[in-house]
Amino acid sequence: MLFLLGLFAMLTPAGAADSVAFKAGAFDPPRQAPELALKSSNGDALNLSPFRGKVIVLGFGFTACTDVCPVTLSVLAHARKKLGAQAADVQVVYVTVDPARDTPEQLKKYLTAFDPTFIGGTGSAERLAAVRKEYGIAAQKKGNGSSYSVAHSSYTYLIDKQGRIRAMMPFGHTADDYVHDLKLLLQ
Repeated sequence: MLFLLGLFAMLTPAGAADSVAFKAGAFDPPRQAPELALKSSNGDALNLSPFRGKVIVLGFGFTACTDVCPVTLSVLAHARKKLGAQAADVQVVYVTVDPARDTPEQLKKYLTAFDPTFIGGTGSAERLAAVRKEYGIAAQKKGNGSSYSVAHSSYTYLIDKQGRIRAMMPFGHTADDYVHDLKLLLQ
């Protein structure tokens, strides 16, 4: 909880203390994004460092989600389309909060339905908990049996080409808001 309070203290409203006017809350100063060390939906190791030189949109969710996750991924897919050729320099990484059900194969199938360039991340429950802690992501299993859900934080991080977290976009922003902020980071 202390991390979350510190996180929100670092965020400034768009344009308040940063010359870059993000639609998302800006990190001032930016901080280095913690490494992931997960398994990707492509079956390889998933780390952020190989994406240096690209802007990363990092989100957390799960494939059985019926509301927030598909909306977020749809918005991100739409934003990439609107970016045109610049989309080649944007990588969406979506880390599961449900390792019991979200295998690399399941993540790949799910994410490909939105955009074939999206990459998912999974791992052991312990490793994923450590990643969530590093990013200040809350996740809690709700219900029993196979039809459970996972309540989780619903914002995405915008990570610049140097691997620094520059902004945090809350759920509910439009594709145009993402395009605006991604273009600023692509400059």
